[in-house]
Amino acid sequence: MAAEIQSDNYNSAAFRKKPALLNKLEGCDGNVFAVVMIPREEGVITASSDRQIRVWLKRDSGQYWPSICHPLPAPPTALSYNMETRRLFAGLENGTLSEFSLSEDYNRMSHQRDYLAHQSYVTAVHFVLPCEWLLSCGRDKWFTWHCSETGQRMGGFQANAWCTALAFDIQTKHAFIGDLSGTITVLKVENNNYQYITTLKGHSGSVRCLAWNADKRLLCSGSFDQSVIVWDIGGQKGTAYELQGHSNNVTGLSYANATQRLFSASEDQMIVTWDMSADRTETPEWQDSDLCQKCQEPFFWNVKEMWDKRTIGVRQHHCRKCGRAVCDKCSKHRSRLPLLGHEFDVRVCEDCFGSITDQDKRSNTMFLDARHQVVCMDLDETAGRLVTAGIDRVVKIWDVLHIVNP
Repeated sequence: MAAEIQSDNYNSAAFRKKPALLNKLEGCDGNVFAVVMIPREEGVITASSDRQIRVWLKRDSGQYWPSICHPLPAPPTALSYNMETRRLFAGLENGTLSEFSLSEDYNRMSHQRDYLAHQSYVTAVHFVLPCEWLLSCGRDKWFTWHCSETGQRMGGFQANAWCTALAFDIQTKHAFIGDLSGTITVLKVENNNYQYITTLKGHSGSVRCLAWNADKRLLCSGSFDQSVIVWDIGGQKGTAYELQGHSNNVTGLSYANATQRLFSASEDQMIVTWDMSADRTETPEWQDSDLCQKCQEPFFWNVKEMWDKRTIGVRQHHCRKCGRAVCDKCSKHRSRLPLLGHEFDVRVCEDCFGSITDQDKRSNTMFLDARHQVVCMDLDETAGRLVTAGIDRVVKIWDVLHIVNP
């Protein structure tokens, strides 16, 4: 069983029982690039670098075995599955999108058509059944959408960098495209055109994954800068909350709407469960100053002040609670700030440290050691199952029913 690292305080009943490892799927001959759960079925679909799509079904023995091993002309790199129509869409390394139809017993998979959508590696694919749209993005810097009824391309948008992640709001038809530069472009997609809305900037590393919560209209983004940012799109005030709970690249995000829980996974082998119903505080902006805003010592680039005071400049730091620019002497204290998203001890100034209470340090965030570096993740909220795929080519299925539907 996987080990668990718990925060100090857990008041919610949903957190009193840790996620349980139910099964491990070992049999992929290549790296697993994408994994999706089959809703309402004991099944998993994987895409791997050995050019195979595998459909895994749970047998009477309790173990998962492949019912389908379908070869492809190029490695599949992204998946989207629709349960109502049993249609599977796979993005390939060569830029092609392939559509398949799965049989009722999940023992056969028939090829339907190919979409020549991209010129290179497909990073994300998303099927929208109400519109019959197939959305995709790739390393050719293009976000495209096709009609899944005719197979014709309907439109496209070229970004300034590799497109790396994709989310879509069915109600308003807004697309969110994360890219290698760390920005997220927001577009309103129409049948044969699009309207540019805005660009979200907050990450210092490339955006690796996106998750959309339609109820609260929150966009969650995970990045190679090891952080998760929650963008309040519905509030329309530019509010953003940072979640700092990983020590390596964030590679997977899944949102449980019923209980307002956000799952994040990373190459640090941790799966973190965030309570998004908590009253969080927006991360303060770092203030600019040539002097320490507490003791007035000049920073090392403030040559004039250094000369006038006949002193050596000091290095600039920032208090994570108030955002003030301070020197090391005035910010020696460290503390957790869960409501600001900091689950680890971070630098705070003397004034803020004195105002932090034990209540301020309480956390409802849970850390689970997955014991493999997660590269992708998917959640079946109805069944309460979370699936992760790791660099070790192992797929793990977790029981999270008590968290997503307590």
